[in-house]
Amino acid sequence: MSIRILIADDHEIVRRGLRRWFADTDIEVVSEAENGHQVISMVAESDVDLVLLDVRMPDGDGLQTLRKLREIKPDLPVLMLSGYDNPGFVARSVESGAHGYLVKNIERDDLIDAIRRASGGELIWRREELRRGSGSATSPRTPVDVELPLTKRESEVLQRVAQGLSNKEIAKVLEISYETVKEHVQHILRKIGVTDRTQAAIWAVRHELA
Repeated sequence: MSIRILIADDHEIVRRGLRRWFADTDIEVVSEAENGHQVISMVAESDVDLVLLDVRMPDGDGLQTLRKLREIKPDLPVLMLSGYDNPGFVARSVESGAHGYLVKNIERDDLIDAIRRASGGELIWRREELRRGSGSATSPRTPVDVELPLTKRESEVLQRVAQGLSNKEIAKVLEISYETVKEHVQHILRKIGVTDRTQAAIWAVRHELA
């Protein structure tokens, strides 16, 4: 019995390449989407076993689309596929209920194996990713909301961290120096009681800052 999947990626060359990879396997590509709006529409109309979802797409990026999919099809397996091995993206994917996060340099056999496992309901997260997603970010060492509230600028920086932006990208968006961003990030980690950007991103998602 074939595994019916939807591929969502805004680059046609990626979608075509994936189709070729899945030829002569038990994975059948029944739908293709190039943006988040199409994904939601196609999932509502099609019978698919799994969605392979790009993180960055126009008209509703993959992470926003993932949250909507969880609302309308909470049991539908979703694997995030990204060109970025980005802690913020990973954190938000864990928090939003993806079955795994795969980087586009993945080997063909590993991708096929991940799809087969996820379509059966298995989570494809590495232990470290799950530890970060469910560990200390849930219980900050410091009662941040009472004693050490984030400043407006720190909240803006944290939002961008959760969106997966690098310090250099944050500096450009907020029109501040790279060194200032680094300083803000260190203050944020200390205030909310986490040790890295992934945990900070999860904290931001759970506190509705991202």
